Amino acid sequence: MTERLCLVHYHEIGLKGKNRSTFENQLVTNLHRALRPFPVSSIARISGHIAVETEDRRATEELAAAIRRVPGVARVSLAYKCGLDEGEYCAAAVRALGEAGDFATFKVHARRSSTTYERHSLEMNRIVGAALCEAFPEKKVDVHTPDVTVIVHVVQGSTFVYAASAPGVGGLPVGTAGKVVTLLSSGFDSPVATWMVGRRGATCVPVHFSGRPMTSDTSEWLCQDLVDALAPAGVVGRLYVVPFGERQREISLAVPQSLRIIMYRRVMLQVAERIARLEGAKALVTGESLGQVASQTLDNIAAVNEAVTMPVLRPLIGSDKQEIIARAHSIGTYDICCQTAPDCCTLFMPRRPETHARIADVLEAWESFDHAAMVDELVDHGGVVEALPRPPRPSRRPRTRGPARGARGTRARAAGALRTRGTAPPRATGRARPATGPPRGPSSSTWTARWRRRGSTPCPRAPGPTTRSSPPAGSPRAPTPRA
Repeated sequence: MTERLCLVHYHEIGLKGKNRSTFENQLVTNLHRALRPFPVSSIARISGHIAVETEDRRATEELAAAIRRVPGVARVSLAYKCGLDEGEYCAAAVRALGEAGDFATFKVHARRSSTTYERHSLEMNRIVGAALCEAFPEKKVDVHTPDVTVIVHVVQGSTFVYAASAPGVGGLPVGTAGKVVTLLSSGFDSPVATWMVGRRGATCVPVHFSGRPMTSDTSEWLCQDLVDALAPAGVVGRLYVVPFGERQREISLAVPQSLRIIMYRRVMLQVAERIARLEGAKALVTGESLGQVASQTLDNIAAVNEAVTMPVLRPLIGSDKQEIIARAHSIGTYDICCQTAPDCCTLFMPRRPETHARIADVLEAWESFDHAAMVDELVDHGGVVEALPRPPRPSRRPRTRGPARGARGTRARAAGALRTRGTAPPRATGRARPATGPPRGPSSSTWTARWRRRGSTPCPRAPGPTTRSSPPAGSPRAPTPRA
Protein backbone atom coordinates (compact mmCIF):
# COMPACT_ATOMS: atom_id res chain seq x y z
CA MET A 1 0.00 0.00 0.00
CA THR A 2 1.43 3.37 -1.05
CA GLU A 3 1.28 6.28 1.38
CA ARG A 4 2.48 9.86 1.20
CA LEU A 5 4.78 11.18 3.93
CA CYS A 6 7.37 13.86 4.59
CA LEU A 7 10.98 12.75 4.35
CA VAL A 8 13.27 15.07 6.31
CA HIS A 9 16.89 15.47 5.21
CA TYR A 10 19.62 16.98 7.36
CA HIS A 11 23.15 18.08 6.52
CA GLU A 12 25.38 19.07 9.43
CA ILE A 13 24.00 16.36 11.69
CA GLY A 14 25.25 13.77 9.22
CA LEU A 15 28.80 15.03 9.77
CA LYS A 16 28.72 14.23 13.48
CA GLY A 17 30.54 11.25 14.94
CA LYS A 18 29.57 9.10 17.89
CA ASN A 19 27.16 11.77 19.22
CA ARG A 20 25.14 11.87 15.98
CA SER A 21 22.22 10.05 17.59
CA THR A 22 21.98 12.82 20.20
CA PHE A 23 21.37 15.43 17.50
CA GLU A 24 18.94 13.18 15.63
CA ASN A 25 16.90 12.48 18.75
CA GLN A 26 16.78 16.18 19.60
CA LEU A 27 15.55 16.96 16.09
CA VAL A 28 12.83 14.33 16.46
CA THR A 29 11.79 15.91 19.78
CA ASN A 30 11.68 19.38 18.21
CA LEU A 31 9.59 18.10 15.31
CA HIS A 32 7.09 16.57 17.73
CA ARG A 33 6.78 19.97 19.43
CA ALA A 34 6.51 21.97 16.19
CA LEU A 35 3.93 19.65 14.59
CA ARG A 36 1.44 19.49 17.43
CA PRO A 37 -1.29 21.23 15.35
CA PHE A 38 -1.05 18.51 12.66
CA PRO A 39 -2.42 14.94 12.79
CA VAL A 40 1.01 13.31 12.93
CA SER A 41 1.02 9.61 13.75
CA SER A 42 4.76 8.93 13.94
CA ILE A 43 8.17 10.59 13.57
CA ALA A 44 10.98 8.05 13.17
CA ARG A 45 14.65 7.93 12.19
CA ILE A 46 15.45 5.85 9.10
CA SER A 47 18.96 5.53 7.68
CA GLY A 48 20.09 9.17 7.57
CA HIS A 49 16.57 10.61 7.27
CA ILE A 50 13.54 11.26 9.45
CA ALA A 51 10.12 10.09 8.25
CA VAL A 52 7.03 12.04 9.34
CA GLU A 53 3.80 10.12 8.82
CA THR A 54 0.24 11.37 9.28
CA GLU A 55 -2.83 9.56 10.50
CA ASP A 56 -4.56 9.70 7.10
CA ARG A 57 -1.31 8.70 5.28
CA ARG A 58 -1.54 11.82 3.12
CA ALA A 59 1.10 14.39 4.00
CA THR A 60 0.36 17.91 2.76
CA GLU A 61 2.34 20.94 1.63
CA GLU A 62 1.31 22.74 4.84
CA LEU A 63 2.94 20.00 6.91
CA ALA A 64 6.11 20.20 4.83
CA ALA A 65 6.20 24.00 5.22
CA ALA A 66 5.99 23.69 9.01
CA ILE A 67 8.82 21.15 9.03
CA ARG A 68 11.05 23.42 6.93
CA ARG A 69 10.95 26.12 9.64
CA VAL A 70 12.51 23.85 12.27
CA PRO A 71 16.27 24.40 12.73
CA GLY A 72 18.30 21.36 11.77
CA VAL A 73 16.18 20.54 8.70
CA ALA A 74 18.12 20.93 5.45
CA ARG A 75 15.43 19.73 2.99
CA VAL A 76 11.94 18.26 3.05
CA SER A 77 10.57 15.91 0.39
CA LEU A 78 6.99 14.82 -0.08
CA ALA A 79 7.71 11.14 -0.73
CA TYR A 80 5.74 8.01 -1.45
CA LYS A 81 6.38 5.00 0.76
CA CYS A 82 5.65 1.61 -0.77
CA GLY A 83 6.84 -1.96 -0.68
CA LEU A 84 9.55 -3.74 -2.68
CA ASP A 85 7.27 -4.67 -5.57
CA GLU A 86 8.55 -3.29 -8.90
CA GLY A 87 5.14 -2.30 -10.18
CA GLU A 88 4.35 -0.52 -6.94
CA TYR A 89 7.44 1.71 -6.81
CA CYS A 90 7.33 2.33 -10.59
CA ALA A 91 3.75 3.64 -10.22
CA ALA A 92 4.92 5.82 -7.31
CA ALA A 93 7.73 7.19 -9.49
CA VAL A 94 5.24 8.14 -12.21
CA ARG A 95 3.09 9.98 -9.63
CA ALA A 96 6.11 11.74 -8.12
CA LEU A 97 7.40 12.95 -11.49
CA GLY A 98 3.92 14.15 -12.45
CA GLU A 99 3.88 16.36 -9.35
CA ALA A 100 7.31 17.87 -10.07
CA GLY A 101 5.93 20.78 -12.13
CA ASP A 102 7.22 21.97 -15.48
CA PHE A 103 10.33 20.17 -16.73
CA ALA A 104 11.90 19.09 -19.99
CA THR A 105 14.48 16.52 -18.87
CA PHE A 106 14.74 14.04 -16.03
CA LYS A 107 16.80 11.16 -14.71
CA VAL A 108 16.40 8.34 -12.16
CA HIS A 109 18.73 7.86 -9.22
CA ALA A 110 18.16 4.58 -7.36
CA ARG A 111 20.02 3.47 -4.28
CA ARG A 112 19.52 0.90 -1.60
CA SER A 113 20.52 0.77 2.03
CA SER A 114 19.06 -2.71 2.42
CA THR A 115 21.45 -5.26 0.90
CA THR A 116 18.85 -8.03 1.13
CA TYR A 117 16.97 -6.66 -1.88
CA GLU A 118 17.88 -8.71 -4.95
CA ARG A 119 17.80 -5.85 -7.49
CA HIS A 120 20.97 -3.86 -8.06
CA SER A 121 20.68 -0.06 -8.14
CA LEU A 122 21.63 0.08 -11.84
CA GLU A 123 18.94 -2.45 -12.64
CA MET A 124 16.43 -0.41 -10.64
CA ASN A 125 17.41 2.67 -12.67
CA ARG A 126 16.59 0.84 -15.91
CA ILE A 127 13.27 -0.51 -14.64
CA VAL A 128 12.02 2.82 -13.26
CA GLY A 129 13.43 4.78 -16.22
CA ALA A 130 11.56 2.59 -18.69
CA ALA A 131 8.31 3.14 -16.81
CA LEU A 132 8.82 6.92 -16.78
CA CYS A 133 9.73 7.07 -20.49
CA GLU A 134 6.52 5.20 -21.27
CA ALA A 135 4.44 7.51 -19.06
CA PHE A 136 6.10 10.74 -20.31
CA PRO A 137 7.07 10.11 -23.95
CA GLU A 138 7.51 13.83 -24.69
CA LYS A 139 10.18 14.25 -21.99
CA LYS A 140 13.88 13.54 -22.51
CA VAL A 141 16.41 11.76 -20.31
CA ASP A 142 19.48 13.77 -19.28
CA VAL A 143 21.79 12.02 -16.82
CA HIS A 144 24.16 15.00 -16.46
CA THR A 145 22.05 18.16 -15.93
CA PRO A 146 18.40 17.08 -15.58
CA ASP A 147 15.60 19.42 -14.62
CA VAL A 148 14.15 16.81 -12.24
CA THR A 149 15.74 13.83 -10.51
CA VAL A 150 13.51 10.98 -9.35
CA ILE A 151 14.95 9.33 -6.24
CA VAL A 152 14.14 5.68 -5.51
CA HIS A 153 15.57 4.65 -2.13
CA VAL A 154 15.21 1.13 -0.76
CA VAL A 155 15.74 1.06 3.00
CA GLN A 156 14.58 -1.16 5.87
CA GLY A 157 12.16 -3.21 3.78
CA SER A 158 10.42 -0.18 2.20
CA THR A 159 10.91 1.97 -0.87
CA PHE A 160 10.78 5.76 -0.71
CA VAL A 161 10.15 7.58 -3.99
CA TYR A 162 10.22 11.36 -4.47
CA ALA A 163 11.13 13.89 -7.14
CA ALA A 164 10.88 17.36 -5.55
CA SER A 165 12.47 18.76 -2.39
CA ALA A 166 12.20 22.17 -0.74
CA PRO A 167 15.06 23.68 1.32
CA GLY A 168 14.73 24.13 5.08
CA VAL A 169 16.49 26.59 7.38
CA GLY A 170 19.45 24.26 8.05
CA GLY A 171 21.59 24.63 11.13
CA LEU A 172 21.41 22.41 14.21
CA PRO A 173 18.47 21.31 16.37
CA VAL A 174 17.52 23.74 19.12
CA GLY A 175 18.65 22.42 22.48
CA THR A 176 21.98 20.94 21.36
CA ALA A 177 24.10 24.08 22.00
CA GLY A 178 22.97 25.17 25.48
CA LYS A 179 21.06 28.27 26.48
CA VAL A 180 21.64 31.99 25.86
CA VAL A 181 19.94 35.21 26.95
CA THR A 182 19.10 37.63 24.14
CA LEU A 183 18.38 41.36 24.42
CA LEU A 184 15.14 41.64 22.46
CA SER A 185 13.56 44.87 21.23
CA SER A 186 10.74 45.52 18.77
CA GLY A 187 13.17 46.54 16.02
CA PHE A 188 14.47 44.52 13.09
CA ASP A 189 17.91 43.53 14.40
CA SER A 190 17.45 41.71 17.69
CA PRO A 191 14.71 39.27 16.51
CA VAL A 192 16.91 38.28 13.57
CA ALA A 193 19.92 37.86 15.88
CA THR A 194 17.81 35.71 18.21
CA TRP A 195 16.70 33.49 15.33
CA MET A 196 20.23 33.12 13.95
CA VAL A 197 21.64 31.97 17.29
CA GLY A 198 18.67 29.64 17.75
CA ARG A 199 19.36 28.14 14.34
CA ARG A 200 22.78 27.09 15.62
CA GLY A 201 21.17 24.99 18.34
CA ALA A 202 20.89 27.42 21.26
CA THR A 203 17.73 27.91 23.31
CA CYS A 204 17.14 31.68 23.51
CA VAL A 205 15.66 33.41 26.58
CA PRO A 206 14.65 36.94 25.46
CA VAL A 207 14.88 39.94 27.81
CA HIS A 208 13.10 43.15 26.80
CA PHE A 209 13.94 46.50 28.43
CA SER A 210 10.78 48.57 28.40
CA GLY A 211 10.55 52.34 28.80
CA ARG A 212 7.86 52.07 31.47
CA PRO A 213 6.81 54.12 33.35
CA MET A 214 8.16 56.89 31.10
CA THR A 215 6.57 55.38 27.97
CA SER A 216 3.62 53.17 27.21
CA ASP A 217 3.94 49.40 27.11
CA THR A 218 3.42 49.15 23.33
CA SER A 219 6.87 47.65 22.81
CA GLU A 220 6.03 44.87 25.27
CA TRP A 221 3.03 43.84 23.18
CA LEU A 222 5.16 43.82 20.05
CA CYS A 223 7.88 41.73 21.72
CA GLN A 224 5.27 39.20 22.77
CA ASP A 225 4.10 39.09 19.14
CA LEU A 226 7.71 38.50 18.07
CA VAL A 227 8.03 35.62 20.51
CA ASP A 228 4.83 34.12 19.06
CA ALA A 229 6.18 34.57 15.52
CA LEU A 230 9.39 32.73 16.43
CA ALA A 231 7.59 30.02 18.40
CA PRO A 232 7.11 27.60 15.43
CA ALA A 233 10.88 27.41 15.05
CA GLY A 234 11.19 26.56 18.75
CA VAL A 235 14.12 28.92 19.37
CA VAL A 236 12.65 31.02 22.20
CA GLY A 237 11.79 30.35 25.82
CA ARG A 238 10.13 32.58 28.38
CA LEU A 239 10.09 36.36 27.80
CA TYR A 240 11.39 38.67 30.54
CA VAL A 241 10.37 42.33 30.68
CA VAL A 242 12.41 44.90 32.62
CA PRO A 243 10.78 48.36 33.08
CA PHE A 244 13.87 50.55 32.69
CA GLY A 245 12.54 54.07 32.16
CA GLU A 246 12.95 55.34 35.74
CA ARG A 247 16.52 54.03 35.93
CA GLN A 248 17.36 55.74 32.63
CA ARG A 249 16.24 59.04 34.12
CA GLU A 250 18.53 58.52 37.11
CA ILE A 251 21.48 57.69 34.86
CA SER A 252 20.85 60.67 32.57
CA LEU A 253 21.04 63.04 35.56
CA ALA A 254 24.27 61.55 36.88
CA VAL A 255 26.58 60.97 33.89
CA PRO A 256 27.88 63.18 31.06
CA GLN A 257 25.38 63.50 28.24
CA SER A 258 27.65 61.96 25.59
CA LEU A 259 28.10 58.76 27.64
CA ARG A 260 24.45 58.11 28.49
CA ILE A 261 23.90 55.36 25.91
CA ILE A 262 27.00 53.49 26.99
CA MET A 263 25.86 53.62 30.63
CA TYR A 264 22.39 52.39 29.66
CA ARG A 265 23.84 49.44 27.79
CA ARG A 266 26.27 48.54 30.55
CA VAL A 267 23.41 48.33 33.04
CA MET A 268 21.31 46.34 30.57
CA LEU A 269 24.10 43.82 30.05
CA GLN A 270 24.65 43.42 33.78
CA VAL A 271 20.94 42.81 34.36
CA ALA A 272 20.87 40.35 31.44
CA GLU A 273 23.92 38.60 32.85
CA ARG A 274 22.21 38.16 36.21
CA ILE A 275 19.14 36.69 34.48
CA ALA A 276 21.43 34.44 32.44
CA ARG A 277 23.01 33.01 35.57
CA LEU A 278 19.54 32.48 37.03
CA GLU A 279 18.41 30.66 33.87
CA GLY A 280 21.64 28.66 33.51
CA ALA A 281 22.59 30.40 30.25
CA LYS A 282 26.19 30.57 29.07
CA ALA A 283 26.23 33.70 26.88
CA LEU A 284 24.43 36.94 25.99
CA VAL A 285 23.21 37.87 22.48
CA THR A 286 22.64 41.33 21.03
CA GLY A 287 21.57 42.55 17.59
CA GLU A 288 24.44 45.00 17.10
CA SER A 289 25.92 45.60 13.67
CA LEU A 290 29.32 47.23 13.42
CA GLY A 291 29.07 50.99 12.82
CA GLN A 292 25.29 51.02 12.37
CA VAL A 293 24.70 53.58 15.17
CA ALA A 294 26.88 55.55 17.57
CA SER A 295 26.88 52.89 20.29
CA GLN A 296 28.05 50.17 17.88
CA THR A 297 31.56 51.37 17.07
CA LEU A 298 34.48 49.19 18.10
CA ASP A 299 35.47 51.53 20.94
CA ASN A 300 31.95 51.68 22.36
CA ILE A 301 31.40 47.95 22.00
CA ALA A 302 34.59 47.35 23.97
CA ALA A 303 33.47 49.83 26.64
CA VAL A 304 30.13 48.03 27.00
CA ASN A 305 31.69 44.56 27.02
CA GLU A 306 33.91 45.52 29.94
CA ALA A 307 30.87 45.58 32.25
CA VAL A 308 30.25 41.80 32.08
CA THR A 309 32.31 38.63 32.27
CA MET A 310 29.97 36.44 30.23
CA PRO A 311 30.60 36.11 26.46
CA VAL A 312 28.51 38.48 24.31
CA LEU A 313 27.55 37.08 20.89
CA ARG A 314 26.75 39.45 18.01
CA PRO A 315 25.62 37.36 15.02
CA LEU A 316 24.79 40.46 12.92
CA ILE A 317 28.10 42.24 13.44
CA GLY A 318 29.01 42.02 9.72
CA SER A 319 25.52 42.44 8.23
CA ASP A 320 24.06 45.57 6.68
CA LYS A 321 20.49 46.74 7.16
CA GLN A 322 19.20 45.40 3.86
CA GLU A 323 20.44 41.90 4.67
CA ILE A 324 18.83 42.07 8.11
CA ILE A 325 15.49 43.23 6.67
CA ALA A 326 15.58 40.46 4.06
CA ARG A 327 16.12 37.92 6.83
CA ALA A 328 13.25 39.44 8.83
CA HIS A 329 11.00 38.86 5.81
CA SER A 330 12.00 35.21 5.60
CA ILE A 331 11.45 34.40 9.31
CA GLY A 332 8.12 36.26 9.57
CA THR A 333 9.02 39.17 11.87
CA TYR A 334 9.09 42.01 9.33
CA ASP A 335 5.46 43.14 9.61
CA ILE A 336 5.63 43.22 13.42
CA CYS A 337 8.88 45.19 13.45
CA CYS A 338 7.46 47.78 11.02
CA GLN A 339 5.13 49.03 13.77
CA THR A 340 6.65 51.91 15.70
CA ALA A 341 6.67 51.74 19.48
CA PRO A 342 8.38 53.94 22.09
CA ASP A 343 10.75 51.99 24.31
CA CYS A 344 13.89 52.58 26.34
CA CYS A 345 15.94 53.19 23.17
CA THR A 346 14.09 56.48 22.59
CA LEU A 347 14.36 57.83 26.15
CA PHE A 348 16.81 60.53 27.28
CA MET A 349 18.96 60.35 24.17
CA PRO A 350 21.95 62.73 23.98
CA ARG A 351 22.26 65.27 21.18
CA ARG A 352 25.87 64.29 20.46
CA PRO A 353 26.59 60.73 21.61
CA GLU A 354 30.20 59.67 22.00
CA THR A 355 31.33 57.44 19.13
CA HIS A 356 34.86 56.63 20.37
CA ALA A 357 34.61 56.44 24.14
CA ARG A 358 37.81 56.16 26.18
CA ILE A 359 37.67 53.48 28.83
CA ALA A 360 39.00 55.87 31.50
CA ASP A 361 36.12 58.30 30.91
CA VAL A 362 33.62 55.43 30.84
CA LEU A 363 34.81 54.04 34.18
CA GLU A 364 34.74 57.52 35.75
CA ALA A 365 31.13 58.03 34.63
CA TRP A 366 30.29 54.46 35.73
CA GLU A 367 31.34 55.30 39.30
CA SER A 368 29.27 58.49 39.40
CA PHE A 369 26.08 56.54 40.27
CA ASP A 370 25.35 53.47 42.35
CA HIS A 371 25.17 50.98 39.49
CA ALA A 372 25.51 47.94 41.73
CA ALA A 373 22.47 48.91 43.82
CA MET A 374 20.54 49.69 40.61
CA VAL A 375 21.21 46.24 39.16
CA ASP A 376 20.39 44.60 42.49
CA GLU A 377 17.11 46.46 42.67
CA LEU A 378 16.17 45.57 39.09
CA VAL A 379 16.94 41.87 39.55
CA ASP A 380 16.50 41.01 43.21
CA HIS A 381 14.52 43.43 45.30
CA GLY A 382 12.21 45.56 43.22
CA GLY A 383 10.47 42.67 41.51
CA VAL A 384 10.67 44.44 38.16
CA VAL A 385 12.16 41.50 36.27
CA GLU A 386 8.95 39.83 35.16
CA ALA A 387 8.18 36.66 33.23
CA LEU A 388 5.58 37.84 30.71
CA PRO A 389 2.85 35.16 30.47
CA ARG A 390 1.14 34.02 27.33
CA PRO A 391 -2.52 35.06 26.93
CA PRO A 392 -4.92 32.92 28.97
CA ARG A 393 -6.84 30.14 27.29
CA PRO A 394 -10.48 30.92 26.52
CA SER A 395 -11.64 27.72 28.23
CA ARG A 396 -10.18 28.72 31.58
CA ARG A 397 -11.58 31.31 33.94
CA PRO A 398 -9.16 34.13 34.76
CA ARG A 399 -7.59 33.96 38.18
CA THR A 400 -7.68 36.89 40.56
CA ARG A 401 -4.30 37.77 41.97
CA GLY A 402 -4.23 37.81 45.76
CA PRO A 403 -1.69 39.40 48.09
CA ALA A 404 -0.01 36.06 48.77
CA ARG A 405 1.07 35.74 45.14
CA GLY A 406 2.48 39.26 44.97
CA ALA A 407 4.41 38.88 48.21
CA ARG A 408 6.81 36.34 46.78
CA GLY A 409 10.20 37.56 45.58
CA THR A 410 10.86 37.64 41.87
CA ARG A 411 14.04 35.61 42.10
CA ALA A 412 12.43 32.81 44.07
CA ARG A 413 9.44 32.80 41.72
CA ALA A 414 11.62 32.60 38.59
CA ALA A 415 13.81 29.91 40.13
CA GLY A 416 10.72 27.88 40.97
CA ALA A 417 9.46 28.26 37.41
CA LEU A 418 12.81 27.03 36.12
CA ARG A 419 12.71 23.97 38.32
CA THR A 420 9.22 23.02 37.20
CA ARG A 421 8.93 24.21 33.59
CA GLY A 422 12.42 24.40 32.11
CA THR A 423 12.48 26.83 29.21
CA ALA A 424 8.83 26.50 28.25
CA PRO A 425 6.74 29.70 28.43
CA PRO A 426 4.85 29.96 31.74
CA ARG A 427 1.10 29.65 32.00
CA ALA A 428 -1.01 32.79 32.17
CA THR A 429 -1.03 33.67 35.87
CA GLY A 430 -0.64 37.43 35.48
CA ARG A 431 2.45 39.47 36.07
CA ALA A 432 4.17 39.41 39.44
CA ARG A 433 3.98 42.45 41.69
CA PRO A 434 6.92 43.61 43.80
CA ALA A 435 6.87 43.00 47.52
CA THR A 436 6.77 46.73 48.22
CA GLY A 437 5.85 49.88 46.33
CA PRO A 438 3.11 50.55 43.80
CA PRO A 439 1.64 47.64 41.84
CA ARG A 440 3.30 46.72 38.57
CA GLY A 441 2.26 44.60 35.62
CA PRO A 442 -0.92 44.69 33.56
CA SER A 443 -3.87 46.52 35.01
CA SER A 444 -7.40 45.22 35.02
CA SER A 445 -8.08 47.13 31.83
CA THR A 446 -5.37 45.09 30.06
CA TRP A 447 -6.86 41.81 31.23
CA THR A 448 -10.29 43.12 30.16
CA ALA A 449 -8.93 43.77 26.66
CA ARG A 450 -7.42 40.29 26.48
CA TRP A 451 -10.64 38.61 27.56
CA ARG A 452 -12.79 40.77 25.32
CA ARG A 453 -10.76 39.57 22.40
CA ARG A 454 -11.66 35.99 23.31
CA GLY A 455 -15.33 36.59 24.08
CA SER A 456 -15.03 35.66 27.78
CA THR A 457 -15.95 37.45 30.98
CA PRO A 458 -13.18 39.89 31.99
CA CYS A 459 -11.64 40.08 35.43
CA PRO A 460 -13.19 42.62 37.83
CA ARG A 461 -11.50 46.01 37.75
CA ALA A 462 -8.94 46.36 40.51
CA PRO A 463 -8.01 49.67 42.18
CA GLY A 464 -4.69 51.33 41.42
CA PRO A 465 -3.05 53.21 38.56
CA THR A 466 -3.04 51.81 35.06
CA THR A 467 0.40 50.58 34.12
CA ARG A 468 -0.25 49.28 30.61
CA SER A 469 -1.86 51.00 27.69
CA SER A 470 -3.72 49.55 24.73
CA PRO A 471 -1.80 47.69 22.03
CA PRO A 472 -0.73 49.70 18.97
CA ALA A 473 -3.19 50.23 16.17
CA GLY A 474 -2.86 47.50 13.61
CA SER A 475 -1.12 45.13 16.01
CA PRO A 476 -2.21 41.46 15.97
CA ARG A 477 -2.96 41.90 19.68
CA ALA A 478 -5.15 45.00 19.29
CA PRO A 479 -8.55 44.36 21.00
CA THR A 480 -11.64 44.29 18.81
CA PRO A 481 -14.51 46.65 19.78
CA ARG A 482 -17.21 45.05 21.82
CA ALA A 483 -20.65 44.85 20.24
